[in-house]
Parts: sequence; C-alpha cells; structure tokens
Amino acid sequence: MSERMSDSRSFEVLTASPVRLSSSPARSYRSWSNEEKARIVGATLVAGANVSAIARSNGLDPSQLFAWRRKAKASGVVAPLAAAPSKPVKFARFDAMRSDMVEIVIGDAVVRAGADVEPDRLADVIRAVRKT
Repeated sequence: MSERMSDSRSFEVLTASPVRLSSSPARSYRSWSNEEKARIVGATLVAGANVSAIARSNGLDPSQLFAWRRKAKASGVVAPLAAAPSKPVKFARFDAMRSDMVEIVIGDAVVRAGADVEPDRLADVIRAVRKT
C-alpha cells in the first residue's frame, strides 16, 4: 500500500468533432405566432377536448401545449375559437388558504364543508348539486 507513485504522469488528449448519425433525423425548431398559439390553446378549451390529441395533430409535443395553456390561464385572458363569442375567456384566480372550512363553487351553488365531513359524503353532496 505504500507503493510509491511516479511523479511523471502522462495523458492523452482526445479531440472529437460532433457528427450527426445518419439514422438520427435533424431537429427543426418551429416558431409559433401568437395567433397560432391562441387558436390551438382555444381548441383545447372546448368541452371534451383531448389536449394531447390536439397537440399531436398540430405537430406539438403535448407538454408544450400544456405549458402554453398554463401561461394563457396565468395571464388571465385566453383567445377564444373563431366560432365562439368575440370576448376573451377570463379565468378566476384562487388563493389557497389554510382553514377548517372549505368552499366549493359549482355554478351558482356554493358548498361549504368542515374538516369533519367524510370524503364520501362530500362527494355525494357535490354529485347532487351538479345534477341540479
């Protein structure tokens, strides 16, 4: 273990140049105009829309479209589809607070529940309110 190491050390410098393999396709980056983004994000806001399918049909990765949706919602205004009314869609922003009481807004109804309410019972109440 007390073998002495030599003071002279040698090393070899390797140089490489990046070469794309013939089997790997070149990546092209596309820039999207705000109008195109608004049209695509607006299509995802239609009831029953499949965001992943819409992303793929427009040549996008689904995660990119979800990011656009998050940014659009965070900004507070989303451009609607051409068939929709000309007013922008607005999203409410909610701040989370620690409380023993929770309020759930469903349309015109407000369901208030305390911390002692069983989850199954609360789910039954929410289903009943949504049916009315």
